[in-house]
Amino acid sequence: MTIKIAPSILSANFANLAESIESVGSVDFLHVDVMDGHFVPNLSMGPHVVKDLGKATDTPLDVHLMIENPELYVEAFAKAGSSVITVHAEASCHLHRTIQAIRDAGCSPGVALCPATPVIMIEQIIDMVDLVLVMTVNPGFGGQAFIYEMVPKIRKVREMVDRLGLDIDIEVDGGINATTAPVVAEAGANVLVAGSYVFRGDTPAENVELLRSVCPAGHSS
Repeated sequence: MTIKIAPSILSANFANLAESIESVGSVDFLHVDVMDGHFVPNLSMGPHVVKDLGKATDTPLDVHLMIENPELYVEAFAKAGSSVITVHAEASCHLHRTIQAIRDAGCSPGVALCPATPVIMIEQIIDMVDLVLVMTVNPGFGGQAFIYEMVPKIRKVREMVDRLGLDIDIEVDGGINATTAPVVAEAGANVLVAGSYVFRGDTPAENVELLRSVCPAGHSS
């Protein structure tokens, strides 16, 4: 399985965002964390930033809505140029409808799970999404330490996906570095979100390639 890398622009240099994005080299997605200060204790960017990002890069935008009532903003983020829109299972009262709205808006739908949320919460809608995002930190801030107790959860998602014969991405976000990347890849993840690790120092592109090199084969099942 090919490992895909999605640098999180939350850790990029916002004073020169276009140059910071360019510095990561060839990547599969740019991960955009959208936070509302309610669902998570932090604020970040909105549709206008996503639109500007789309003008600065051809890389698909993987937009992660860490917000309450995400269904109210699907259309705005779709029109802004999102390729993937991921919503939290915990944030939408009508998750099935929200996922369908993302698909109808022309984007790939994803569903995210916070650390305390069990995999069973997505069992009824997993065949509707193109991506499952397993949070390996509590959402809201960059630079947190990886929660190793989430590794069995990644395996459960992979087992469910394989059992149902689905072709979807399993993404992991939180504390990803050269040590944790092969751990989550072996457990079944194939999309790695990394912010602090990628944008540290002066060699983001080299950091991206190192992540690829430590887990080239993906999971073993």
